[in-house]
Amino acid sequence: MDWSDEGIFLTAKPLGEANAVAELFTLAHGRHLGLVRGGRSRRVRPLLQPGNLLRATWRARLSEHLGGFNVELIEAHAGRVLDDATALAALGSLTGLARLLPERDPHPALYAGALRILRAFDDASVWPTLLVRWELQLLGELGFGLDLSECAATGVDADLVYVSPRSGRAVSRDAGQPYCNRLLKLPAFLLDDGAPAAEGDILAGFALTGHFLERDVLEPHGLAMPQARERLISLLARASQPVVMPAKAGIQ
Repeated sequence: MDWSDEGIFLTAKPLGEANAVAELFTLAHGRHLGLVRGGRSRRVRPLLQPGNLLRATWRARLSEHLGGFNVELIEAHAGRVLDDATALAALGSLTGLARLLPERDPHPALYAGALRILRAFDDASVWPTLLVRWELQLLGELGFGLDLSECAATGVDADLVYVSPRSGRAVSRDAGQPYCNRLLKLPAFLLDDGAPAAEGDILAGFALTGHFLERDVLEPHGLAMPQARERLISLLARASQPVVMPAKAGIQ
């Protein structure tokens, strides 16, 4: 049996001296593995870079077999971010988190969101908000979606600015004020696609999604957050800090 699909390359493990087992996040076949013969060769290795969009043909005698991939490059995203440490970390985080999806289970909307992020890496004012939204969407696809439709305490659907770290439900400003130090911040851009990200919102968004990814997805399976995501948060935090100019020395 065989199929052809497009997919985002996630990672590969060497198999022997020349081959590699590649892992792709495909549009119609979900996260899928396959043997790439010659995957460690000079010709094929540049294609197998995280974030690259590939055309993959998979063949196997039986559906439960590993099977093999023939791959062709569609879009080279990996090379575009090599000189941008923050975007490179974001790319590693995206591909690392996509590996949490169950194998061979299609998630077309999540795939489309990932591809949109990859194509937005040239605009640093856009991709961070897209990535936070994608992580929120990932939680939902994995069965741990947050309820941001109304306040958990009062039922109102206005002025929602917090999320309960325990229930994953939104909390309004008035209801959450007495407990604000124990609640997670809910950035407005997660409720309204047209809302701009205010100062601190990106880091707050990653703190929100990161809390539930760690608690509900990673820790129960003994997994850790991708190192690339930790590096991304560190770089974003550093970039958000104000630059302090040294005082000028007095004229002697």
